[in-house]
Amino acid sequence: MENVDRIMQQGVRDGIFPGGVLCVWAHDKVVFHRAYGVADIRSNSPVTTGTVFDLASLTKPLATAPAVLKLVDMGRLSATSLLCDVLPAFRETEKSDIAISMLLCHTSGLPAHREYFRQLSAVPEGQRNSALLRMLKDEPLVYRPGSRVVYSDLGYMLLRFVVEQTAGMRFDRFVYDTLYKPLGLDTLFFVPLAGGEPSGTDRRCFAATEDCPRRGKVLAGLVHDDNAYEIGGVDGHAGLFGNTSCVLGFLVELLSIYKGERDGGVLSRISVRQMMEKQCGTDRTFGFDTPAMSGSSAGKMFSKRSVGHLGFTGTSCWIDIDRDIIVLLFTNRVHPDRGNEAIKRFRPMIHDAVMSEILAA
Repeated sequence: MENVDRIMQQGVRDGIFPGGVLCVWAHDKVVFHRAYGVADIRSNSPVTTGTVFDLASLTKPLATAPAVLKLVDMGRLSATSLLCDVLPAFRETEKSDIAISMLLCHTSGLPAHREYFRQLSAVPEGQRNSALLRMLKDEPLVYRPGSRVVYSDLGYMLLRFVVEQTAGMRFDRFVYDTLYKPLGLDTLFFVPLAGGEPSGTDRRCFAATEDCPRRGKVLAGLVHDDNAYEIGGVDGHAGLFGNTSCVLGFLVELLSIYKGERDGGVLSRISVRQMMEKQCGTDRTFGFDTPAMSGSSAGKMFSKRSVGHLGFTGTSCWIDIDRDIIVLLFTNRVHPDRGNEAIKRFRPMIHDAVMSEILAA
């Protein structure tokens, strides 16, 4: 894949991202896995294939949606359950008819994003969870539930509360114990702020993100998303960290379950089908997006039966189900400034280059 390698090197030279890892899995094996550039421009420490990235919104399909579906598999929840049946505070509100499936598919009526962190930062740490739940309860809907698709962080924030209420334990612990630990995926994890900031040695394994003016430091091993940060580093819309090998391991597990090649996996085949196929009459699955007809970050060559997701920090994953291809592009494009949006034109270019080489082989 000489052309792919050249494009990745050019991406670093052009300042599209300081560093990144591209991992390509095709037909049951890794066919390309290389690291480029630096993890931190201050130290010039190189990115390696083991570098841990802030996965940002990849948290949704890699942690939150699977956690909800794990509870469904356990018989403790249903996708048709109403939010108010799990969280009684939402009874007798305009959100009483929101189903769990609507939150998973971004059809709940909730807006895309709110800067709750500005209010949360003034709330004592021990009271922030309850404060966030009140904010979500009081947030006005922007459309009738089920009538439209509006990609929403808020819906996945609520799903974190749903998981914790149903499982009776902290979200990150449930995700690790039931999804990652059985697969031996130790480099796929949340970083709770209660554990303190990573030490100098620990920080070196992380790709740095933004030089954050609000927090007054370059972030490395601390969640970039402001709302997730103020709630303690663990939430349903962001907060997950991982390297390409462990993310690939989880996605291969899902794909093998979906294709009937794996019995007794971490999720049932029915649940994985809901993650791999469009749901609720939308172009969304339970957790993933699908390629748009034009202008998709996946480029032009992924099959129609593909799913994927993007992360604000510069991460992405795409799975071509028909062709057994997984492409992970992890970068720190927000380092040191989130204003760098050149990744938008780079993603389809690198995906087309990868697919061209695989399909020509």
